[in-house]
Amino acid sequence: MRARTDDRAKGHHSVYVVYLRDPRGDGKAGYYVGMTGLSPEQRFDNHKKGIKAAGVVRRCGERLVPRLYAHLNPMPYAKALEMEGLLADSLRKRGYVVFGGH
Repeated sequence: MRARTDDRAKGHHSVYVVYLRDPRGDGKAGYYVGMTGLSPEQRFDNHKKGIKAAGVVRRCGERLVPRLYAHLNPMPYAKALEMEGLLADSLRKRGYVVFGGH
């Protein structure tokens, strides 16, 4: 029983970052930041298949960028929601074009 309680406290949501090739048609790369209750890999696959997909990820998504998010996951829903915005803002402050990150 103790392990279950610990798992629930840790959470099962994740933030993820997708590398986007030329999302604005200007030759510059960008990123999409999202959060999910699935694994980042499953969520990326869903985007590419058009399942609850962000159009920019379906069209321009090349790959996940785990070095930007893997150390953060998993987490409870509320923390993932907050972290999605913080991660997107951090990338924007570094000068990247960022989609998502609501």
